[in-house]
Parts: sequence; C-alpha cells; structure tokens
Amino acid sequence: MHSPSGTILVTGATGGIGLAVCHRLAEGGASLLLAARDEGRLRSLCAELPTTSSGAHTWISVDMTRDESVLEFDQELKARDVILDGVVLMPPQDPPTGDPLPSSEKWREVLQCSFVGPLALLKAAIGRMRPDPGNGKRSKVVIVSGISSAQVMGNYASSNVIRCAWLAEAKTLAFAFGDRGIHVNTLSLGGTLTPWYAASLEKRAASAGISFEQRRAEETSNVPLRKYGTPEEVAGAVEGLLSAFSDHMTGHNVLHDGGFTRAY
Repeated sequence: MHSPSGTILVTGATGGIGLAVCHRLAEGGASLLLAARDEGRLRSLCAELPTTSSGAHTWISVDMTRDESVLEFDQELKARDVILDGVVLMPPQDPPTGDPLPSSEKWREVLQCSFVGPLALLKAAIGRMRPDPGNGKRSKVVIVSGISSAQVMGNYASSNVIRCAWLAEAKTLAFAFGDRGIHVNTLSLGGTLTPWYAASLEKRAASAGISFEQRRAEETSNVPLRKYGTPEEVAGAVEGLLSAFSDHMTGHNVLHDGGFTRAY
C-alpha cells in the first residue's frame, strides 16, 4: 500500500487519535495542514512532526462548533491558496447520555457542534480540492465517526443520530462528487484506547476495586478480538483510506471495532 501524498487536512489534530494520524501521515511523506482550537498545541505539533520534501507542515486554528470560526478558516484557506489532496474530518463527539429525548435546545447544540459546523468546514475543504481523475489524480475524504453509525448504543442517545447522519451524508457526497474524482468514506470506530479513554477506564477499575487489566478484559469480553483499538491502529486505517487502496471505493463505511458489530 502506497502512503498518501500531497497536502492533507487533519481536523482534531491535537487529540489522541489526531496525534497518531498526524504522525503516521507525516512519516509516510504527506504534507499536513493541521486544524484544531489550541494554537499553542498546533504550533508544537507542527514542530515535532518530521518534515517532508515540500517543507514544514502548517496549521490553522479553528473551532468547528462556531460558524464564524469556520468562515474565517475558509477565508484563510483561500488567502493561502491551499490545494488539498485529502481531508481527515473528525467531528466533535457528543458525550454519552441516557436521555432518549433531549430538549430542543440540546438538539440544536448537538447538531451545531457535531454536524452543522464540521460539515461547513468540510464544504470549505472540498472547495480547495483539484482532482483530475483522467490523469490519475484523486482526492480523498475520510470521516471518522463512531460505532453507532452502524449500530445503536443505548447510552449514546443523541450521538446515535449524529453518527447516522454522517453515514448518510458521506454516501450523499460520494454520489455527488464521484465523477469529479473525490472519494468520501467513513471510518466507524469501536472502543479506542485513547489517553482520555484509558484514564476513564482507570477510574472505573479503581471504583470497582480491580486492576486496569481486569477492567479492560471485562469491557472487551464481547469483542471477538478481546481488545480495544489503539490510536495507532486507527491511523493505519485512515492512511489506507487516503491511499491508492481506496481508488475504487467511495460511500463505504469501514468498521474498525475488533469484530464487535458482528457479535450481535
């Protein structure tokens, strides 16, 4: 599998999964445009990533939950005349909640933060793509969502809806832009042991009076592979979907869940 080349936008770049994705892509030779809210962390990440033949990586601070911030991001892309070959979109995730009927106000907040804002950013990014399929030049979009885009989870009420919305939107975009050589696929994650999730698991283990390893074994007992995924494994899947591996794939949802969905 050839590593993706060209300039790739990675949103959520400074998060647990984002960091792994950025390191994997940079080590493969891609030139990265990093996007997240914290300018200091973006600057530090750019400095620590290995440089490519085209030079250092760049960054733009953006808050996908705010329309005005996304508009500024779009304007900055145009001002810099950025041409994108790929996008890794990681919409903000709504935290677990057992409320099956959130208030109208909560729905508006969730939709804005996890769908409307990120979709506006994706629209801006697609506008900066210049594929030429007749000459073998294709552009790739990978939307990283969660397992409930394939299966409903009881404690993820609003998130179930948002993740399904991304699945449907990706298929819509695949049809709309396929003839232009723009591929749009989704990556549905099961449990992934990010630093944040590892800390949460550690707290649950301590509360139950058992070891971290025992708690992890209990929580993955219904996963055929008997393990959580790692950010590095997610990064490998993202790299594949950005590479020539996906040259005849679009509108496809890839499950990255250790076989969890098949267990039901």
